[in-house]
Amino acid sequence: MISALGSKTMRSVKPTRGDILLWFATAFPLMLAILLLATLLTLQPAHAEGAVSDRCGGKDLMSELEKSDPAKYASIIAAGDKVENGKGIFWKIEKPGLKPSWLLGTMHVSDSRVLTMPKGAADAAAEADTIVVESDEILDDKKAAAALFANPSLTMLTDGSTISEHLSPEDNARLEAGLKERGLTLAAVSRMQPWLISSSFEVTGCEVRRKAAGAKFLDQKLATDAAAEGKQVRGLETLAEQAKAMSDLPIALHLKSLMQTLQLGDRINDVNETMTDLYLAGNIGAMIPMLKVIEPDQKISDDDTAAFEQRIILDRNKVMAERAVPILDKGNVFIAVGALHLVGDQGLVALLRQQGFTVTAAN
Repeated sequence: MISALGSKTMRSVKPTRGDILLWFATAFPLMLAILLLATLLTLQPAHAEGAVSDRCGGKDLMSELEKSDPAKYASIIAAGDKVENGKGIFWKIEKPGLKPSWLLGTMHVSDSRVLTMPKGAADAAAEADTIVVESDEILDDKKAAAALFANPSLTMLTDGSTISEHLSPEDNARLEAGLKERGLTLAAVSRMQPWLISSSFEVTGCEVRRKAAGAKFLDQKLATDAAAEGKQVRGLETLAEQAKAMSDLPIALHLKSLMQTLQLGDRINDVNETMTDLYLAGNIGAMIPMLKVIEPDQKISDDDTAAFEQRIILDRNKVMAERAVPILDKGNVFIAVGALHLVGDQGLVALLRQQGFTVTAAN
């Protein structure tokens, strides 16, 4: 329930039973999903044609809610206000004796509204000596995707089974129909891990089309531009580590998420648009409370949500912070990682403060 989100920590706003699908849709490492699935999807002509729209046909669900149910809208905003470090996507990092560094929370999309970045961020990136992203392997996404697919344990079912063997006949038929709408066949993905199949539905159609047209998502553009200028580009984790984090979760959880993602269908465009609007407003803390009203009553246990949060968000936050410190100790660094990794008492802002840095909102 929204009223239960009273604490300041990220853990206090973990989704209750039912909204892990939407947590997947936002906290899932879409950087990895885009690199892997867009490589496959863009082989289909249907995804390389047609007009490319930033808005993907989605609507802002928060704007609708503000009109239809002002009290519920206010409760979401209030819950977001209680999330530690939940306001702002651009942060200044300081330590005595060092040039200031910067931290930008990103969305792993190529939407031009996101690529614009908040005031001051473009200048900070241009003046930085080092650009840091989640993984520097995004500089060559085709090579990175090929390397991941070359390691079957990271992306494939290695027990000899197919995805159809893990689903009921009814769910298998739903999956086959959903894949057909995305320009894929069941045979093409039959031995992929279910989390990877899910990502083909979580990445919006217009994002795939933009990718097919050569567009780069924000993190990738920052890294590519820096490399072209001869700057050092560093990564805080590898794509293999991202894939390992996903494959570490129980297959039963991934199967549940896969079927819920299918049920969401085109509403992923609405989720994407609403997330983008919250992101552009710098209201990251309101993202999870907002998602809690979208798809209630799904059959996901509290243990499922806790396992997902720990492995995909909190564990990675810790690794990112540990690896960022020696880079930040040189000063004049620009770090860009997914925005949900910044918030909460176990987010990057808090963890870097614990390492002796002063971190303040810059926008």
